[in-house]
Amino acid sequence: MDPLLALGCKKTLNLEDVPQLANCDSAKEVFAHFRNKLESDGNDRGSVGQINTIKLVKALILSAWKEILWTTLFSIIHTLASYIGPCLIKAFIQYLNSPHQLKYKGYMLVFVFFLSKLITSLSERHLFFQLRKMGNKVRAALLATIYKKVLRLSSQSKWDHNSGENINLISVDAERIGFFSWYLHNIWRVPLQIVLALLILYESLRLASLVAFVATMILMLANIPLGKLQKRFQEKLMDSKDRRMKVTSEALKNMRILKLHAWEMKFLTKIMKLRNLETKWLKKLLYSSALIGSIYMSAPMFVSIVTFGFCVLMEIPLESWKILSALATFNILRGPIYNLPDTISMIVQTKVSLDRVVSFLCLNDLHPNIVHTLPKDYIEIAVEIVNGNFSWDLQSPNLTLKDLNFRVYHGTRVAICGSIGSGKSSLISCILGEVPKVSGSIKLNGTKAYVPQSPWIQSGKIVDNILFGKEMDKDKYEIILEACSLKKDIELLAFGDQTIIGDKGVNLSGGQKQRIQIARALYHDADIYLLDDPFSAVDAHTGTHLFKECLLGILGSKTVIYITHQIEFLSFADLILVMRDGKITQAGKYEEILSSGTDFMDLVSPHKKALAELNSIKCGTTLDYLVNDEKDDDNMLYSEKSIQDDKERESKNHKTEDLVRPKEQLVQEEKRENGGVSFAFYWKYVTTTYKGAFVPFILLAEILSQLLRIISSYWMVLATPVSEEMKPHFKGSTIIFVYVALTLGSSLFELKRTMLTVTTGYKTATQLFNKMHLCIYRAPMSFFDSTPSGRILNRASIDQSAVDTSIPRSFEELLISIIGFLGSIAVMSQVSWQMLIIFIPMSLACIWYQQYYISTARELSRLAGVCHAPITQHFSESSLGSTIIRCFDQEERFMDTNLKLVDGYFRPKFQLSGATEWLCFRLDMLTSLTYVVSLVFLISVLKGVLSPGVLGLAVTYGLEFSIYGVIWDLSSLENKIISVERILQYASIPSESPLLVEANRPGHEWPSQGKVDIVDLQVRYAPHLPLILRGITCTFLGGMKIGIVGRTGSGKSTLVQTLFRLLEPAAGQILIDDINITKIGLHDLRSRLSIIPQDPTMFEGTLRSNLDPLEEHTDEEIWEALDRCQLGDEVRKKEGKLDTIVTENGENWSMGQRQLACLGRVLLKRSKILILDEATASVDTATDYLIQKTLREHFSGSTIITIAHRVTSILDVDKVLLLDNGLVMEYDSPAKLLEMKSSAFAQLVKEYTQRCSS
Repeated sequence: MDPLLALGCKKTLNLEDVPQLANCDSAKEVFAHFRNKLESDGNDRGSVGQINTIKLVKALILSAWKEILWTTLFSIIHTLASYIGPCLIKAFIQYLNSPHQLKYKGYMLVFVFFLSKLITSLSERHLFFQLRKMGNKVRAALLATIYKKVLRLSSQSKWDHNSGENINLISVDAERIGFFSWYLHNIWRVPLQIVLALLILYESLRLASLVAFVATMILMLANIPLGKLQKRFQEKLMDSKDRRMKVTSEALKNMRILKLHAWEMKFLTKIMKLRNLETKWLKKLLYSSALIGSIYMSAPMFVSIVTFGFCVLMEIPLESWKILSALATFNILRGPIYNLPDTISMIVQTKVSLDRVVSFLCLNDLHPNIVHTLPKDYIEIAVEIVNGNFSWDLQSPNLTLKDLNFRVYHGTRVAICGSIGSGKSSLISCILGEVPKVSGSIKLNGTKAYVPQSPWIQSGKIVDNILFGKEMDKDKYEIILEACSLKKDIELLAFGDQTIIGDKGVNLSGGQKQRIQIARALYHDADIYLLDDPFSAVDAHTGTHLFKECLLGILGSKTVIYITHQIEFLSFADLILVMRDGKITQAGKYEEILSSGTDFMDLVSPHKKALAELNSIKCGTTLDYLVNDEKDDDNMLYSEKSIQDDKERESKNHKTEDLVRPKEQLVQEEKRENGGVSFAFYWKYVTTTYKGAFVPFILLAEILSQLLRIISSYWMVLATPVSEEMKPHFKGSTIIFVYVALTLGSSLFELKRTMLTVTTGYKTATQLFNKMHLCIYRAPMSFFDSTPSGRILNRASIDQSAVDTSIPRSFEELLISIIGFLGSIAVMSQVSWQMLIIFIPMSLACIWYQQYYISTARELSRLAGVCHAPITQHFSESSLGSTIIRCFDQEERFMDTNLKLVDGYFRPKFQLSGATEWLCFRLDMLTSLTYVVSLVFLISVLKGVLSPGVLGLAVTYGLEFSIYGVIWDLSSLENKIISVERILQYASIPSESPLLVEANRPGHEWPSQGKVDIVDLQVRYAPHLPLILRGITCTFLGGMKIGIVGRTGSGKSTLVQTLFRLLEPAAGQILIDDINITKIGLHDLRSRLSIIPQDPTMFEGTLRSNLDPLEEHTDEEIWEALDRCQLGDEVRKKEGKLDTIVTENGENWSMGQRQLACLGRVLLKRSKILILDEATASVDTATDYLIQKTLREHFSGSTIITIAHRVTSILDVDKVLLLDNGLVMEYDSPAKLLEMKSSAFAQLVKEYTQRCSS
């Protein structure tokens, strides 16, 4: 340990400075070993399915058996050695009492005392080190096992078991099961300690020792009902914590939506309510634990009262050596009796955690045999489904997909289309093997790649997202970037493809995420490609480019199955499957099915209608120009030259930006404080509740309790004779009566101290929780963009847990240690003040060692804290993307990453336990030497001067004397207080502007016209990033319909965010009805505007709570809105009607249905200004047409601002705003722009019509 400690003294340690774990301790080895044990326990290898708690415990024990053997051995040695002291007290007092004893006999006794302390110390150090090592192994095995399970869960299991619970499994339950290693040996050690103690008592008190035994047993049995009570509280607490974490994690995921709708305070109230419920159980748990704890702290006194009382009754003579020996023994008994309730409550908590882990491991995996691989000689068939019936929920009588029969040949393109909720995405999931099979067969031939509808992007570098575990092939990579038109986007980023993406791709636009996904699939070079509506999130121009370059180009020879709502892409397919209600109603080529049935006609006719409208807008000349100018194939791509010009212009702008500002990534490394935990944090913690008014009372109670305990020992020693020949000074009953009074007083003060500590503790925890959560929910959007949610979740679960329970307990233990230590010094110095001469240098040496150690220990503890967040982060990401990970066969790689992260977390933890034992051993040696010097002093100087009883008392107190407890408690508190430091770090995030500005509250009618003036608007995402909008000026008149178009990344969504003030303008202003929006409160602004965002979001709960979370509308109004947004009939079919369940992220509703639900929210709100951010991207043209119609009817007097990728959905607007690279390129009515042949809008429309007419 020396080199690491020396280094830690010189500099702040980083992860690179921490040595690697030995191979046998690495997560990979531990997990492999554990899995073998777990699987070999099942009869057939590989079945982890039927795990029960017994099996899990057995596997854990077998995988850590070496540590268990060593710790058992050290435990026995330690227990035996600790009893040598009390056995020798009789001999010591007799030696002091008889004047004619030989000197060497005294020194022999001193030597034996010293030896027993040395053995106790050595065995304890090794014991603790091995216990920690064992705990780490158990945690590592569980973290890896739970993670592996997450990768294999079926979707049904995922719906039943949400991510909040899963995060608690790895952050709370695995930790707790690992922590149980400390209590493992108490199960047999406690009875052993009691038996040994009773033997010593029998030696001195004969029959009375049986009474002591009975008293001890009564105390132990009282534990059973108390333990049951605690188990109930513990389970309730964990359940309520799960519920809170679930809502928290959902809110963090969708913070942008909450802020856009001004709902974040509503969600905060919801979390506060859940926290209040949690606090109710927390209080019950803490108070019951405190009561039990204080009863057991007074246990030795209770046992001693009963025993001494019995002696007086039975007239067993009490001499001071008997009393001292008994007191020393009772003090040792205090350990096991005090540990027992702790052990029992830990067994209870661990059992709860084990059951939770087991119930998770028993969830259904994805069935491996849903999809069969075709033999190699079936060269032409790629996918074949025969009589397929599938259902997401096997319990439900309604099938998701029925009577599927089709065959796809290698190298063909298959398009799937159909209205919303017809089962298109389910069909693709079913080919992936994700949907449980009721009957029939699926056969596949070849590797597969998949692009889901809602993008799944890992936080990390862009390049890693595209390569996704493959080796880098520069040429192929460049070709793919070009095909996915990502080149330009990557050039615009300060770090190119090394840019770190935030949590779930926050710093990318919807289109960029989609294109990175497509690039990932292309780079994988699979045989079968499954694309779920890949073109919906990109603008028309990019969509064409992607279709041409990717589908028709790179994937020309591959089997491609794609879902699309863009009718114009259907004609390129070799086979079109039209779906309705989970059935394939039509199949064939475009021309064939157009004439054969109605379903396809329903999809195509609105599109044709829209095209006809488009053509009627344009005057004849333009039309000819648009349709007949097909000599030049480049038109298909928005004329290459203009793209070239754009690029040059952008790179110039970009270079000037670069010179001005330093480069910084959006997602920064997690900040950890450096140096000592400043005293301010302790002070803040202690004074949070009632300005710290309880603290002096807690101190006073502990001091008085200790004082009364010491007085009671003195009383017993001085009131009883030294030997049998002498007469007692007082009557037996008087002796016992005074003793009882003193001990009861001591116990009452102890109870008062515990109760006050608990009250202060939970009140402080609640205040810190409220403070941090208020700060997080009022934080600006930029905070969430640059902070992975794992970091926030860690503070809300692990750190909050520490503040709830561990920190108050640590403060209390430190106080007990300090006062106990001072008490021992007082008793020993009272015999002779010269002893202080030894204590002072010893204490200084101890403090020097502690200072030398703490700088390393503190940084190791912080590193462990920072290294835990990536595990949580990676875990929740993998859980969301498990389908993709499985489809690309990347389970192995993700598992390895997880094991590496687990190792990164345990490296600092392992070194920390080494450092702790290093310190404790040195402190133990110093205190033992001090004790020996004091004993020699007693023998040589004071023998015969003072009463042997008083000297004996000094020896007895010296047995317990050790500064190690104080230093240990101090270090453990410092390691835990880091949680307070981390919570306070998030309780001081700068807030957004105020929700309400009382001086500037707009009238109830505002905005009455809906006029928007934008004046020289400049916006950037963060102070260190370049401008996105670079001086936009335009006016939207009230009641106008505005369409905003432009390439992906041109600043369309940024403009919308600025309207809602998710981004504050760097310069310029926006006026709505002549009120500057930066002057009014955020709640006033956001609640008066409406938006249907790009990612349709639904929250866990009911349909009603999703449409009307603030509960402002009647059922009639909600039904009316549902009918208008085409969801009414769908909802009436469901049993729950408005109370139909919505699962996490709205997974049980299709993407299109979620989009319609978002429309329903807006229809209920009826604002004067409505923003549609690519709102109809995931619906078919027919539904799109209906939505547009609904909006026209119900928002006829409102200003509607539409960002659209489908040219058809913005043709009936009054004005088109064309953005390019953050500047206004064109702003006029569509008809005028189409007249100018050179206008970029005309280019866009022309290309769209060509695409459709081709």
